[in-house]
Amino acid sequence: MYIAETQVRVRYAETDQMGYAYYGNYATYYEVGRVEALRQLNFQYRKMEEDGIMMPVTELKCKFLKPAKYDELITVRVIIKELPSVRMFFHYEVIGEGGEKLNEGETTLVFINMLTNKPCRAPGYLLDKLRPYFE
Repeated sequence: MYIAETQVRVRYAETDQMGYAYYGNYATYYEVGRVEALRQLNFQYRKMEEDGIMMPVTELKCKFLKPAKYDELITVRVIIKELPSVRMFFHYEVIGEGGEKLNEGETTLVFINMLTNKPCRAPGYLLDKLRPYFE
């Protein structure tokens, strides 16, 4: 299992009138966490796209437990529970400054060959970076 954490500060523009992070921003928090989790593996998403593979999101689940508030430093924890094949599943926990879980969610992404626009297997160089966490 691979786990990575990234911190994000809730900006004023991301809040509603109550000073709570607007619900639509959680997909962005997930994306920031996901990209940074892969970056911490020294994996470059840009290189994968240059090699002709993209990863669109095909499913998003999001459960709100408590609100994140303006100027709060939240931690986005990304958990990869299994090695990807054609799909890659990401699990998320958003943790508040006090350590309480504010939100949890999941996304499913699919590897797509950009020339054929059809699903393909995860590139070997990504699997090589993840494999040690699953041995």
